[in-house]
Amino acid sequence: MAGARDRTAAFFDLDKTIIAKSSALAFSRPFYQGGLINRRTVLKSAYAQFVFLVGGADHDQMEKMRQYLSAMTRGWNVQQVKEIVAETLHSLINPLIYEEAAALIAQHHAAGRDVVIVSSSGAEVVEPIGSLLGADHVIATRMRIADGCYTGEIEYYAYAENKAAAIRELAEREGYRLADCYAYSDSITDLPLLEAVGRPSAVNPDRGLRKEAAARDWPVLVFDRPIELHRRLPEFKAPSKTVLAAVAIGTACLTAGLVWHLAKRRRPAL
Repeated sequence: MAGARDRTAAFFDLDKTIIAKSSALAFSRPFYQGGLINRRTVLKSAYAQFVFLVGGADHDQMEKMRQYLSAMTRGWNVQQVKEIVAETLHSLINPLIYEEAAALIAQHHAAGRDVVIVSSSGAEVVEPIGSLLGADHVIATRMRIADGCYTGEIEYYAYAENKAAAIRELAEREGYRLADCYAYSDSITDLPLLEAVGRPSAVNPDRGLRKEAAARDWPVLVFDRPIELHRRLPEFKAPSKTVLAAVAIGTACLTAGLVWHLAKRRRPAL
């Protein structure tokens, strides 16, 4: 019989590691059409998405994002967000899965390892994506809701050292040997997560993580083939309306406009 610490897992960041762009930023147009954000916010989001693809956010920028999202989402009606996301999530996220990431997830499962997605995006966004990909566990940000509306407060922020602490807690519960576990991320902000395991890899790394990976002799992987999930997994079917509705509860909290401060900081001079 296997011992208490004979199990292993592979921990994956989500944005730019499994999917080709931010799972939160994918919703700018439907939220604009639903009246939750204005045209100016949509334009800021489009620029922020570009910055996300070519650069990424450091710790200070992420803290500014958190403050901004609190102000932006406070008072949003959860039911309205549910209806918007139920109509759009599948078509927005489905084409963005990296084929290389899906294959790697399958390889880890074939080797008997659990797969865990660890993301700063909202749990209601990350959990259905994790389910579609066959993830065994999901660790994600949770937003507080009261009287059917977002309060603008974050109940749990899955970011930086919080990610590392969360996987240590999960390893304790599940019996993972972290020294033999794998982790994958694109961002220097996930350095604590990568340091927590014995087999880290940088995926499409930002400048900071690329430097760390070179210094520590960590593998650097390049994922550049986004593919529709149903092409990678023929048995895949669109989620039910119930699942899609559940996705929406946290989506607003990490959606278009989230990285306004990042966009402002990097806007080129005229």
